[in-house]
Amino acid sequence: MWLDILQVLIGFIVGVALGIFISRKLMTKYLKKNPPINEDMIRTLMSGMGRKPNEKQVKQMMKQMEKYM
Repeated sequence: MWLDILQVLIGFIVGVALGIFISRKLMTKYLKKNPPINEDMIRTLMSGMGRKPNEKQVKQMMKQMEKYM
């Protein structure tokens, strides 16, 4: 009886660990393929704030965004 409960518990823990690992890998792969923000969005955002962004500023913002992803 205790052995059965232990096997179920170990199976559950292994399943959760594998699920977290696999979902993390899939999400990082998806976010690299489809980034949540791109250069056009940054330009639009800066224009909306009343600034005319140059290419250097846009590239700098993209590098900062990639650093935190």
